[in-house]
Amino acid sequence: MWQRGIRMVVLGAVLVVLAGCGSETVETVEEATGADTAWTLAAPIRIDGVRTADGGRSLVVDAEVPDGARDCVRGLSGELDTVERGTVYVRVTYETRSLDRAAGCTGTQRVEATVKLGEPLSSRRVMVNSRDVYTPAGATPPALRHCGENGCDPTPPRCTSPSYRQAVNDTDIPEHTSWEERGCDDTWLVLDLSTRMGPVCGESADGCSSSSVSQRWFYRAEPSGWRPVTTNGDAGCAGIHKVLPELPERLCASLPRLDRD
Repeated sequence: MWQRGIRMVVLGAVLVVLAGCGSETVETVEEATGADTAWTLAAPIRIDGVRTADGGRSLVVDAEVPDGARDCVRGLSGELDTVERGTVYVRVTYETRSLDRAAGCTGTQRVEATVKLGEPLSSRRVMVNSRDVYTPAGATPPALRHCGENGCDPTPPRCTSPSYRQAVNDTDIPEHTSWEERGCDDTWLVLDLSTRMGPVCGESADGCSSSSVSQRWFYRAEPSGWRPVTTNGDAGCAGIHKVLPELPERLCASLPRLDRD
C-alpha cells in the first residue's frame, strides 16, 4: 500500500506538470521515455548530380539522404546563398532523426532539391554546400559536370597520374584495374591496363592464384578529359595505324607486343 501511494503521488505530479506546461512538456516526456527522437538540421550524405531547369533559372540537386522504417527526413530545402566571381553558391539542407540510432534511419534514399536562381545560370559554376563544384563547361545539358582533381573549367587532359585515373575510370573495364603509361602528349595517351581475374584471394600465403587480363587502350584529349578511342595489343605502329592512322609514330614505334598473362 505504501508503494502504491508513492506511485499515485508521482503520477499526480506528472499530471500537474503536463497540465501546467502543455505540449512542450509532452514532447519532453516522450523524448525522455524514448517514444520520440529529436530532429536535427543536416546536409546531404552525398551530392549525386546537378542539372538546370526552367531555362537555366533553376537548379535541381540530386542528393542522398537517410532513410528507414520511420520518417527520417523532413523540410528538404534548396536555397541560393550568393553569387560571387562567376560561382553560384547554393545550400541544400533538411531535418533528420538519423543522428539517433534508435530512430532506425540506417538506409539511404535519393531526393531532389530545387534551387531558384532568378536568372539563367549561363556559364557560371555551382558550388553546393561549400563542397561539391559543378560546371556547364564540357557537360551535356541539362546536366552539369562534376569538377574533379584536374580542375573545373575545363578539366584538362594531362600526362599526370590523376589524369590517367580519370581515363581509366571512363573506360569500360572492371574495377580495381591498374595501369602503366606507354606514351602521352597533348593529344594522345596510351595505357596498358591490367585487371586481375579468377577467385578472390587473400594474402599470398593463402596458396590461391589468379590470372590477369591485359589490354592496351588509346585515348584522345577532349575538353572534358581523356576519352577512350580504341584498343590494340600489337607491337609497333602497324596494328594500331590500321584503325588509328593519325596516332603519331613516336607514341607507338617502341610499343612491345602486349603480353596476356
